Amino acid sequence: MEAAAQAVLGARAAFPAESLATLYDPLTMPPALVRAHAALDRAVDACYRPAAFPTELSRLEFLFQAYRQLQAPLLPAAGPPAKRPRGRAA
Repeated sequence: MEAAAQAVLGARAAFPAESLATLYDPLTMPPALVRAHAALDRAVDACYRPAAFPTELSRLEFLFQAYRQLQAPLLPAAGPPAKRPRGRAA
């Protein structure tokens, strides 16, 4: 996966004058960048399951759910909202 991620960075580096918005415009995305991202998607898929995800949306849903599960223990427990003192209007 690391090599595939580096390939994405390398493909982007081939266009130093272009913004990310320009590079990732679906109508003008450079073919090398499209191929690099497809390879990265396959590498990510292989880390989590034997078959590719059927859609990009299903891949994203799976990855965000995994992220939520990993980061949940790092977040403070949510308690009741803090009470604000009442003050008089001046």
